[in-house]
Amino acid sequence: MKLFSPLTLGTLELPNRVVMAPLTRVRSGEAGIPGDMVVEHYRQRASLGLIISEGTYPSHAGQGFPGQPGLVEDEQLAGWKRVTDAVHADGGRIVAQVMHAGRVTHPDTNGGYEVVAPSAIAIDGTTRTGTGKQAYPVPHALTTDELPGIIEEFVTASRKAIDVAGFDGVELHGANGYLLHEFLSPESNQRSDAYGGTPEKRAQFVIDLVTAVVAEVGAEKVGLRISPAHNIQDALETEASEVHATYGTLVDALAPLGLAYLSVLHAEPTGELIQDLRRRFRGPVLINSGFGVITNREEAIAILEDGVGDAVVVGRPAIANPDLARRWRENLPENEPNPATFYSTGPEGYTDYPFYDGSVNAN
Repeated sequence: MKLFSPLTLGTLELPNRVVMAPLTRVRSGEAGIPGDMVVEHYRQRASLGLIISEGTYPSHAGQGFPGQPGLVEDEQLAGWKRVTDAVHADGGRIVAQVMHAGRVTHPDTNGGYEVVAPSAIAIDGTTRTGTGKQAYPVPHALTTDELPGIIEEFVTASRKAIDVAGFDGVELHGANGYLLHEFLSPESNQRSDAYGGTPEKRAQFVIDLVTAVVAEVGAEKVGLRISPAHNIQDALETEASEVHATYGTLVDALAPLGLAYLSVLHAEPTGELIQDLRRRFRGPVLINSGFGVITNREEAIAILEDGVGDAVVVGRPAIANPDLARRWRENLPENEPNPATFYSTGPEGYTDYPFYDGSVNAN
């Protein structure tokens, strides 16, 4: 089956096309330093075709959650180097997802730094901080002159992720309502400069940022994750024609760069929007079918056999089954994920899911 065939993504040769999604697990403590538990979690999953790390912040202001790891301090980079060394020692491949939370954070989470976004529009809701639940603050609207500094944060973090922390590449997080997605959404981006007001202008900041990272580390080591019309965290994209125009502009501009891959989160990956973006990208496209339902083996196989995408990005099955590639290849029973442990602090539900040994009663 195609799901278990090799795939080339830039400089990486994947032995199978089951990709571990970037999964926030908040196990890195107050200082954002991956420790022994994080090392073991990722090492266990080295047999997957590719591991995408949880979102890692490129600057302190970009931290979105307590317990989230960073790519800023030397100690954080050293912690990640232990992770990548362990994954590589077990034959795996791992890239760092570089994620700036934008307005999806609070000063009580990011160490008192100013919360920033394309426009001074707060999310309607609350966030869990180190001091309890807080209303999202009205963010500072980044000025045109401040945008090169944000781009440089991504460039620096990407270089350090590869050269210092030992990652095989980076995935730039342009999805799920965080900073890059905030520029793409007409609800969160109400700018009147060169970076807002039309689909083409809303796409420009992401184009500029990806281009800068590519110039620094090479296109063959860079992927981009997007989630068109995901409508999460108030980054709303509800007008179909605007969505298509925005993401079409983005993909058309990035296609000539020759990125390692484009990762797309969408509930209808077989639809015209995603398949048109795939044709226009002209490179490997990783498919993640959404948060609403868990991607199962049958869907993953169908996505590849039907030519919908080049690899399948999976979350909850990879959480619960460190040996997921083997289980799916051999059609073995699976462990069930425990959502109560997704965002906790200990090893339960993180490093204690068993490998298949012939006696696991998964169902």
